Amino acid sequence: MIVWISFLVAVLIFLALDLGVFNKTPHIISSKEAGKWTAIWVALSFMFSGVIYWLYTTDYIANPDSLKPMDASLKFITGYLIELSLSIDNIFVIAIIFSAFKIPQKYQHRVLFWGILGAIVFRGLMIYFGVLLINKFTWMTYIFGGFLIYTAMKMLFSGEDEKFEPKKSFIYKTLKKVMPISNHIDGEHFFVKRRHITAATPLFVALIVIEVMDVVFAIDSVPAILAITSDPFLVFSSNIFAILGLRSMYFFLAHMLDKFAHLEYSLIAILSFVGVKMLLHDYIKLPEWVSLAFIAVALLLGIGVSLLKSRDSKE
Repeated sequence: MIVWISFLVAVLIFLALDLGVFNKTPHIISSKEAGKWTAIWVALSFMFSGVIYWLYTTDYIANPDSLKPMDASLKFITGYLIELSLSIDNIFVIAIIFSAFKIPQKYQHRVLFWGILGAIVFRGLMIYFGVLLINKFTWMTYIFGGFLIYTAMKMLFSGEDEKFEPKKSFIYKTLKKVMPISNHIDGEHFFVKRRHITAATPLFVALIVIEVMDVVFAIDSVPAILAITSDPFLVFSSNIFAILGLRSMYFFLAHMLDKFAHLEYSLIAILSFVGVKMLLHDYIKLPEWVSLAFIAVALLLGIGVSLLKSRDSKE
């Protein structure tokens, strides 16, 4: 319990510093600034795997039947890479949402900041119930595995005609029915008063749509990491590090999304791999490094092919 509380307090302290110090004044985040923060978050995530090793060493000494420290570290890194890779699709959708509601670049960080707080709560709940289901009903592993393979096949054969349109979405239409919505952006405010009526600004609408879409994406990503481990702390901490790094990654990649068009095939490969792993977990036990190697290679190949194709199209 002390470990959980310490981790959550550390996350909340950073978020407070982020909003109150690092980004106190709304500004357009440059690719250079975003690249710096992306590198910092990736470095912190890999450094935290060392903390995981230390924490699980203590447990292993007390109970030799518990998870080995090196396995715990590898599971954390593997889970983090899965969550990070699946966040790429989220970045595409966030860009579409900001564009649809015409959110100025200097206010986008504020929307994503509050979106992260909601994501932490919803991911925590989904992870809790996911782990509970797998531990209580072992056959749920097959359900999750089959769902991941179905998702991968859907991504493979979906095509471009299923592009997300925020203003035509059920979320937006429902929001319009339950509260007044203004088309006017009043600085960084989420609500604005007009003729004694408090209306939601486009910033709040974008926040809600992003929040709901994050839950939709979590339906894929949470079962994917549960294929690696059902340890609640490893699943939650790897999710949180990926979510915290998502904002800076968004601003870093926002102007380069077209260059990574082929990365979707990497995501399909990763989802298929973890889905098959869940379905065959009773028959095949893969070492932790095999899962980590497969996911890392799939990501690197997707990035490499995307950059090569992008360069060739310019020539």
